[in-house]
Amino acid sequence: MLLFMASNQQTRPGIGELAKDRARGRIGVVMDEAGGRVQIRPIRGGVEWDAVPDNVVALSAREELSARLAVKNGNSQVGL
Repeated sequence: MLLFMASNQQTRPGIGELAKDRARGRIGVVMDEAGGRVQIRPIRGGVEWDAVPDNVVALSAREELSARLAVKNGNSQVGL
């Protein structure tokens, strides 16, 4: 899975970037924007959820590092 690094700007993350849905407290990858909603998929795959655009924010450096580490750890457990 290709993930782009978040920038230091406070703009809403684009497609393929990591994002946090503040309303749900969940982190995932932005997959699309449709019908006035942002579609986000869990980092390790799974069913996408819809988020209100105003609730979708870029990750802090700490959150991004933690998310990327979780992906690496998960991949090492399955031999990737």
